[in-house]
Amino acid sequence: MFDIQTHAARRAAVQAAMRLEGGGAMLLPAATEKARNADNHHLFRQDSDFAWVTGFDEPEGAALLLADPAEGKSGLVMFVRPKDREREIWDGYRAGVEGAVSGFGADAAHPVADMDAKLEEYLVRGGTLWYRLGFSREWDERVVAVLQRLRARIRQGVHAPDPVRNPGSILHELRLVKSPEEVERLRRAAEITAEAHLAAMRDGRPGAREYQVQSEIEYAFRRRGGSGPGYGTIVATGKNATVLHYRAGDAELKAGELCLVDAGGEVGLYTADVTRTFPVSGEFTKAQRRAYEVVLAAEEAGMAAVRPGVTVDAIHDLVVWKLVEGMIALGLLAGTPGERIADGSYKRYYMHRTSHWLGMDVHDVGGYHEEGVSRRLVAGNVLTVEPGLYVAADDSTAPEELRGLGIRIEDDVLVTPEGHEVLTAAIPRKPDEVELCCTR
Repeated sequence: MFDIQTHAARRAAVQAAMRLEGGGAMLLPAATEKARNADNHHLFRQDSDFAWVTGFDEPEGAALLLADPAEGKSGLVMFVRPKDREREIWDGYRAGVEGAVSGFGADAAHPVADMDAKLEEYLVRGGTLWYRLGFSREWDERVVAVLQRLRARIRQGVHAPDPVRNPGSILHELRLVKSPEEVERLRRAAEITAEAHLAAMRDGRPGAREYQVQSEIEYAFRRRGGSGPGYGTIVATGKNATVLHYRAGDAELKAGELCLVDAGGEVGLYTADVTRTFPVSGEFTKAQRRAYEVVLAAEEAGMAAVRPGVTVDAIHDLVVWKLVEGMIALGLLAGTPGERIADGSYKRYYMHRTSHWLGMDVHDVGGYHEEGVSRRLVAGNVLTVEPGLYVAADDSTAPEELRGLGIRIEDDVLVTPEGHEVLTAAIPRKPDEVELCCTR
C-alpha cells in the first residue's frame, strides 16, 4: 500500500467526482478469505478498488465514502474486524476499529458485526448510492435489505438512497491514469518479471516439465521481493501453446518444440504481464523463426504506434494488418490482407484483442470506448501489446511445419507525454537474443 496522504488524495478526487454526479455515498466491500479446502484458505489478496481507496489490507468489512463530509472530516467510514487477542495469535495482527481511525484516516470505524445497522444509519439521508451491483450475491442481499428497511420508514421522513450507480464510472476512470508512484510499482514488477522469464528460457530445456518451469518463474518473483504471480502462470509447450488460457501442467518439454510462457510478477498489488515464446532446444527451426518474426514485427509496429491521441482500436487494426500480411506469406491464408480482414478468416489464427489496460489487475479497469468511440490514449495509461499466432495441431489446411504452433509476444507499455516507454524492454524478444538466453 501507499502512505496515508496518497490514499487521502485519492479519496478527495473520488469525492469531487461524486459531487459532480449528485453526491451520495460510495460503498466498497473488502475482499474475503476464500476457502481452498477444509479449513485452509487461498492466499489473501485485497479487492483492488477497496485497496486503492483505503490502503487497508485486511479481509472482511467495507469502506463507506461520503461525498459531502462535515467540515474538517475525511468522509471515510470503515467497517473492520475488531481486535481479538486470541484470533491474532492464530491469524496475525488486526488494526481494529481504533487502528482504522488512527492509521488509515477514517473519521469513524465500526466492527463488521455492526455493519448492517450502521449502514442504515449512514444511508438514512438518501442520495445516490455508489455500489457495484452483481459482483457479490452476499453483498447484493445485504444492500437490498438495508434499502428495504430504509424505504419502509418513508413516513418517518427517511429517504432511501436512489439511484444505485456503479462506482466504477468514477473509480475506474481515476485508476486508468497511473500516478508516478504507481508507475514505479509497475517498473519494479517488470524488473522481477524479467528475471523470471530469463529463468524460464534458461531452465526450459528438453526433459523439463511445464510445472518445473513454472516453479522457477514463481521462485524468481518471490526471491526478488514480489508477492508472487499477478495471475495464473501459463507455461505451454508444443501444441498446448495454441490454448490461450492454458495453465502449466505436467507436459514434458521436447526438443524441436516451442514453449510459450505468459507470466507476470506482482509488487505491492501492481502486476506485470509478459509473454515470451522460446525454442526448447535453444534454436528455432526455419519455419518457427519465420512465424516468430511475423509476430515480432506485428508487436513492434503496435508498440511503436503507442502515444497520446492514438486509439486502442487503431493499434489493434495495425497489428492485425501486419499479422495477416505474415499469415499470407507463411501460406496460412491466401488473397490480400484487406480481403482476409474483411471476411474475418484471419481469426482462425489470431482470435484475441491486441491490448488491455494494466495495473492493479492484470486486465485492469477502465473503459475502452467513450460514447461509442474507441478511447484515445493519454499520458499515464499503461497497456499491453500482445499479438499472437496460433495454428491448431489438427488444422489440415495449414502448412504441416506450422501445425501445433503457438506464438505470442507481449510487453507492457506506458504512455508518456512524448510517446511511450516499454516497461518490459529488458526481456529479450528478438530471435537471436532469445536463442542466446536459451543456451546460457
